[in-house]
Amino acid sequence: MSRGAYLAVAALVILAGLVLRLVPWGLPRRIHHVGGGILWGAMLFLLAAALRPRGWSDRAALAAAFLAATAIELFRLYRSPGLDAFRMTLAGQLLLGRIFSAWNLLSYAAGIALAFLATRRSR
Repeated sequence: MSRGAYLAVAALVILAGLVLRLVPWGLPRRIHHVGGGILWGAMLFLLAAALRPRGWSDRAALAAAFLAATAIELFRLYRSPGLDAFRMTLAGQLLLGRIFSAWNLLSYAAGIALAFLATRRSR
């Protein structure tokens, strides 16, 4: 896939995540939460693939997405008044999340892996 195609698909995944998050579907909270994590992980891979340096393989983008997801999740353990106030806003919740959860890492990993496999099959 081209960089533009990765970005276009990432934009669609972001849109799907916002629709899942902001539209009251009446889904069980667990499905809503895990689905959002899967979409967020897929977005990370697609952005990593689109923005990777020349010469990086899809597998390097896969590794970068896993590392980014882990770093972002671990960053949730850091607390400061200003950062916590931002995390309480909708933008903060969407971008950073509010609390650390190892379960989130599983959702992100699933989304990253699914996006990686889907883009490999599209060749």
